[in-house]
Order: sequence, then structure tokens, then C-alpha cells
Amino acid sequence: MSNQENKLHHFVGIKGSGMSSLALVLFEKGYQVQGSDVDEYFFTQRDLEKVGITILPFNADNITKDMIVIAGNAFPDTHEELVRAKELGAEIIRYHDFIGRFIQPYTSVAVTGSHGKTSTTGLLSHVLTGIAPTSYLIGDGTGHGDPNAEFFAFEACEYRRHFLAYSPDYAIMTNIDFDHPDYFKSIEDVYSAFQKMAEQVKKGIFAYGDDKYLRQLKTDVPVYYYGLAEDDDIQAKNIKRTTQGSSFDVYHLDTFVGHFVLPAFGQHNIMNALGVIAVAYFEKLDMKKVAEEMLTFEGVKRRFTEKKVSDMIIVDDYAHHPTEIIATIDGARQKYPEKEIIAVFQPHTFTRTIALMDEFAEALDLADAVYLCDIFGSAREQQGDVKIEDLGNKIQKGGQVIKEENVSPLLDHENAVMVFMGAGDVQKFEQAYETLLSNTTRNVL
Repeated sequence: MSNQENKLHHFVGIKGSGMSSLALVLFEKGYQVQGSDVDEYFFTQRDLEKVGITILPFNADNITKDMIVIAGNAFPDTHEELVRAKELGAEIIRYHDFIGRFIQPYTSVAVTGSHGKTSTTGLLSHVLTGIAPTSYLIGDGTGHGDPNAEFFAFEACEYRRHFLAYSPDYAIMTNIDFDHPDYFKSIEDVYSAFQKMAEQVKKGIFAYGDDKYLRQLKTDVPVYYYGLAEDDDIQAKNIKRTTQGSSFDVYHLDTFVGHFVLPAFGQHNIMNALGVIAVAYFEKLDMKKVAEEMLTFEGVKRRFTEKKVSDMIIVDDYAHHPTEIIATIDGARQKYPEKEIIAVFQPHTFTRTIALMDEFAEALDLADAVYLCDIFGSAREQQGDVKIEDLGNKIQKGGQVIKEENVSPLLDHENAVMVFMGAGDVQKFEQAYETLLSNTTRNVL
């Protein structure tokens, strides 16, 4: 692709989390990069602006025939810029196809699974970068392109089977769960996508051992299972979970791999770390260095991102599936065992809300109190026959619906942890609450 580096790469939908990450990777590798998107502000655009990547409003006139057009998966072929690109005969390549081609020269590690992809890719990228030149692409909008990269770590999304564009050296598979009900018909349909992906991995797969679907994978390359059970290949023992994080010993079969301290919370993060440790171990990296790098991991954007306002701890988290909500609340309880945990949840898509209604209610009831925001509809679906009140009626710990213009019910809680969860624009509610809290006189000891 070296002869293409001099061509201008134009990203249609550059503010998308994966697209912005890829734009940064190419920019840092010396490519000419620009992109277009809607005017609305997205947190992913900040890093693009910092390095001076041009972001234009969508317009067919942005396109010239000598550029390479990278099309975001959210945009159909009928998008005005893609129509113009086709008319002009410009090269058009979909985001996932571009990555599939781009990773070939590196030792590539794809991180996939229904949940935990972004956190795991973030940890993997952090650890590898500290040991060897590494490029990475994380689904929180973070990307880094090292000109001398040996490794390429990237998040691989199963939605619409996009990850089948990849043939990585290794894959970490965190779990298989039913999600994206607007596309997948059943859990078996999801499994079939992961099975196909597994067949494309070149060297080895590291999979979560407690997942019954991952245990069924049939591949030509070895599958190493990680977890806490005796029949896991990579096993964590002597786990200690404290308000500072988690520590544990890792064994490969009967061989001691190392002692690790992870400054992150929740059982799920220990599992994610095992996948990362397994990659490093099988690539024969120095495990003492791996442990050192893990100590300085600060997490990824919108995954248990916290701040203190007045007497409250405010957490922002991307959790939008019951399994993720359970993990986030578990992490909050580990870090703040003495405090009340309040969940403020915005469901993402009508199809997911309908398909997983009972599971959402059960997961949210693990909090001490629950508030709900209106369902965030997706551009790819019609409004369903479901209202936010339907979910509220199933929740025993509350379920009161709050509006962006009136979040005052949240002021009833003092000296507690307020966890805002969702993949839509739940941050609007968080910002409204922060403003209200800052303007309210409270006796903060």
C-alpha cells in the first residue's frame, strides 16, 4: 500500500469511534488524512482536532477522483459523498475491508467478543506499546500509528459480521452473548459468526473458558482458554480484590507465569487481563515488563470514567447490555463498598430494549436505586412498540424516568456513587446533573 500513502484518504463519517481511531493511525504513519461528518459534537473528534485533521461537513463536493474514500459502516452506498465518489471513479473501501488489508505486515491481534472489546484492546495496546513498537485501534476513538510497529492491536466488531474482513495472527475472544437483535436472529446466529471468524485466525485464539459457546469453537489453530477453572489453560489464582484494584497470580497449566496487579475494578477486568497476558506469554514477551506496564493502565474512554463533584462520585460508562451493566455495578461495589450505588440508564435501540427487557431489569436491580432516561433510538431502526416506562415497571429498585431538563430527583442521593450508563447521549443527563449539583449548596464534610 506504500504507493497509496501519498494519496489523500477521505473518511466518510470520521467521527465514528472506529473511523476516528483509524484516521489517527494513518495520520501518525504519515498518510494524508481528512474526513467529513455531521456538525453535532462527538467526543471522538477531540483527538482529531488536536493533531489538526480537517473535519468537513458532509458534502458531495468534498470528493475528488484521485482520493481514497474510506466509508464508515454506518453510511449506505446511497450517501451523497459515496454516490459522488462512484460517479468520479474514486477508490472506495469500507472501513473493515481497509483494516483487513492494512494489518497484513504486522503481528496482528484482534480483540473480539460481545462485551469487553474496548477495555481489553485498551489494556493490550497499553501493555504492548510499553514493550515493543505497536500500532493500535481502540473502539473509544483512540488510535496510534507507530511508523516502526511490530504489533497491531485492534478491536474487531461482530456487528453485521464485519470482523470477517480480518485474518489476524491472534484473536482474544471475551465472550459470546446475544446482542444486536436488529441483525442477529439468535444466539446460535451470533455463534456462527464467531465460529467463522475463528477459522480465519492464523496462529492462535485466547478465549474465556467459562463461555459455553467459546468452548464449542472448532479450529485448525490452537484455542487456549483463560479463566479461574482448573481446566483453563491460562488460570488466575490467589485473587485479591480491594478498593485499589485487583491482584492475582497467573499459571499456564502448571507453569507460573507471573504476579500481576491491575488498577481496575470488577471480575470482568481480571478476565480481560488474562487474555492480554496470554498473548504476551505466547509471544514470549518479558512477563515482568508486562506486569510493570499493567500497573500504569488508566483505562479507556467511557469505561468507568469517574470524577468527584460535591459529595458525589460520578461515573460515566458505555454499558448498554445487561451483562455490561452487571460488570459496571460490580466494579463500582468493589471500589466503593461503603457507598450507595445509583444507576442512571439510557437504553440504546428499541430492538435491544424489547429483546432483553427482563435481563435489563434484573441487572439494574443490582444497584441501590435506578433512574431511567428515554430510549436512544438508532438511525438503523424504526421506533418500536416499547416505552421506557415498560422497563421502569419491571425494576424493583425504582425506575423513575428523568428528563434532561429536570434531573432534580437525583439530588435525593448524598455521598453516593452515581453511575450514568448508555451508548447514546446519556452524557447530556450527566452534564445537567453536574451543573445542578455544582449550583446546589450541600454540606460536604
